[in-house]
Amino acid sequence: MKKPNILLIYTGGTIGMIKDPKTKALRAFDFGHLIEKIPELNLLDCHINTTSFENPIDSSNMNTEHWVKCAEIIEDNYKDFDGFVVLHGSDTMSYTASALSFMLEELNKPVVLTGSQLPIGDLRTDAKENLITAIQIASLTEKGKPVIQEVTLYFEYKLYRGNRTTKINAEHFEAFTSLNYPELIESGVHLNINRDVLYKPLAKKKLRVHKVLNTNVVILKLFPGISESILRSILESENLQGIVLETYGAGNTSDEKWFVDLLKVAIKKGIHIINVTQCSGGSVLMGQYQSSAQLKKIGVISGKDITTEAAITKLMYLLSLNLSKKSFKNVFQTAIRGEIT
Repeated sequence: MKKPNILLIYTGGTIGMIKDPKTKALRAFDFGHLIEKIPELNLLDCHINTTSFENPIDSSNMNTEHWVKCAEIIEDNYKDFDGFVVLHGSDTMSYTASALSFMLEELNKPVVLTGSQLPIGDLRTDAKENLITAIQIASLTEKGKPVIQEVTLYFEYKLYRGNRTTKINAEHFEAFTSLNYPELIESGVHLNINRDVLYKPLAKKKLRVHKVLNTNVVILKLFPGISESILRSILESENLQGIVLETYGAGNTSDEKWFVDLLKVAIKKGIHIINVTQCSGGSVLMGQYQSSAQLKKIGVISGKDITTEAAITKLMYLLSLNLSKKSFKNVFQTAIRGEIT
């Protein structure tokens, strides 16, 4: 049987750094000599090729242009490779995984994002395990088809659906979680695949790559004491077209008249407002309490159990499609890449 061809895409981040043994300073790792530096990769049953951003970046500098560049690399190499592993800094990895899930429509090959908390040259690094297992997962096939056919994120022994993840810890190796959706694979002595929760494309269609994202959006986190003047200045910002509103609990907000009226005016102007919970897990249930019933009445869109990272990137994606107001709401509240329940 032909060995899978895996393309390793290095965007930047901690995983691509190595510590100089003399100066202790960090420098870029040469992924062109990957097999030489990590001989364990020779044990994997696949062929590995590498490519890199011309100027690798810290993930804190990640933006929509970089997402498009990554999507284009996958598009340009889609016919020649069976799977893709994207090496990425951990800070914005969930945003990138979410964005790519929407940008890569009709994807039927694995795209696995991974990174590390420590550089690949550190004695106690988590980089090697994350890298080796991510490549192994991208190589998995059954009956001639890839096991994974979606954008995923692998970190510290667990593979998650990418658009269901969020970073929860800046210091622990277990840096990511997916509280509203179970892990797809757990790595131990064996790779334990949770087949019932894998994304299954309805039909094998040609990959479509969306390269336009609308960035006239904002994430607004509510807090006790938010002022009318500040909220008004945000809602009246020039070119604003969409808001991810991080609310309390199951989607609750202040029900003061000035607050509801400001949102109502914004919605009438054509601004889409998405209600997501500030809680790490759980779902928005608009109308369950009086404090959220008015939001439903004025046309705020329920984000249900979507993550903030998936909500903002889905908002960018859908705004670029120029949908009608009714269609926008219906599509946002529907799972199009497994991002919502």
